Amino acid sequence: MKLLRAPFLAVSSMLFVAVSAQGQTVWRGSATVHGQQVPITLELKGSGSKLTGTLINGPERSPASTTTRAGQHITLTFADYARTLELDEAAGALTGSFGTKTVRYPLTLARSRSTPRTPVATPQILGDWEIATHSAKGESAWQLHVDQSSAGLHAVIQRIDGDTGSLFAESATDGSVLFSHLSPAGPALYTLTPKDDGTLLVSNLLRADLGAKADQQNLVARRPAAARAANLAAPTPPAEQTRMKNPNDRLAFSAPDLSGHIVSNTDPQFDGKVVLVTVGGSWCPNCHDEAPDLEVLYKKLHSRGLEIVNLSFEEDDQLKDPARLRAFIASTGITYTVLLAGVPDQLNEKLPQAENLNCWPTSFLVDRTGHVREIHAGFSGPATGQAHTDLVREITADVEHLLAEPVPTQSASLRR
Repeated sequence: MKLLRAPFLAVSSMLFVAVSAQGQTVWRGSATVHGQQVPITLELKGSGSKLTGTLINGPERSPASTTTRAGQHITLTFADYARTLELDEAAGALTGSFGTKTVRYPLTLARSRSTPRTPVATPQILGDWEIATHSAKGESAWQLHVDQSSAGLHAVIQRIDGDTGSLFAESATDGSVLFSHLSPAGPALYTLTPKDDGTLLVSNLLRADLGAKADQQNLVARRPAAARAANLAAPTPPAEQTRMKNPNDRLAFSAPDLSGHIVSNTDPQFDGKVVLVTVGGSWCPNCHDEAPDLEVLYKKLHSRGLEIVNLSFEEDDQLKDPARLRAFIASTGITYTVLLAGVPDQLNEKLPQAENLNCWPTSFLVDRTGHVREIHAGFSGPATGQAHTDLVREITADVEHLLAEPVPTQSASLRR
């Protein structure tokens, strides 16, 4: 039984929203990130207390949790990521910055009344690729998918811990195509350049933080068949990244919920249940992708014996006041158990039974006797299209398979 396989297939079509109507304006410009210009599109609608703001990336719309205006100053708050967009309007332009309290990116925007043309890809870059790498998580390859529809050009990179989110084509110069997004999760900027030998140069233009690993800023992608012919390793299957050191051990956890009540795997609420334990944090974009699907699964199967526990690892300031986590729970409608497990650096300390546990999120599927039956690293979000649909279908089937197993007798003593 395999849990949560993540193949790449085509991504749904895209529409750019770039219209001006009564009470609605679209602004376009760029944010300066590590010396690079990342395109940004912002929609402002309404006025006064009804003012709303939305970041737009291709067809994806990310509304701010609050949008306020004081004179010429506009503040958009994305509470579930603890990021803000601060803007001042003058002479028909908006200037300001985007980011967290400690990391801000300056930006400038102007009114836009037209839809920008997006580049059309040549067959050289479309389809599936494997990017050779040596990542800190032990990977030898990532997956890349590039898709062209009548509405635009889209790319997504899949690592073992999840995907980049949707990357949308902005421009093409001398054979290179520029892909980007600026969403509440943050900025991204890549170029894809086809080479004469049939490979694809993948350049991450924002990796100014790599230092000694600067060689990873420019990576080579090959078609899967070409990678096998070159004896290059395939991407690590998500179900093979993390293991239990002793398969007979039960997964143990104990941490406070947001009310301060300690919740442990030995509590009666988990006795004889199938438990899906997911490791994550409100800072993690792939965890944001995962949560809505887990909530749907929980509502569907909780009455049949499914429990879901999110072990959330947050920074020190968020542990003291988990405002971002509360906003994350509210924005995704989570009703399953969420625990404050510690800070990210404590991941392996808190879950010592697991080996090579280094991905956010990672999910442990625990059967009715408390034993781990599957471990899945990462999450294929909506940006991966059919892969995301397949993932949700497969985890649902795996959970239903375990729910069909008999409830053990004296299960409380077994779990303890």
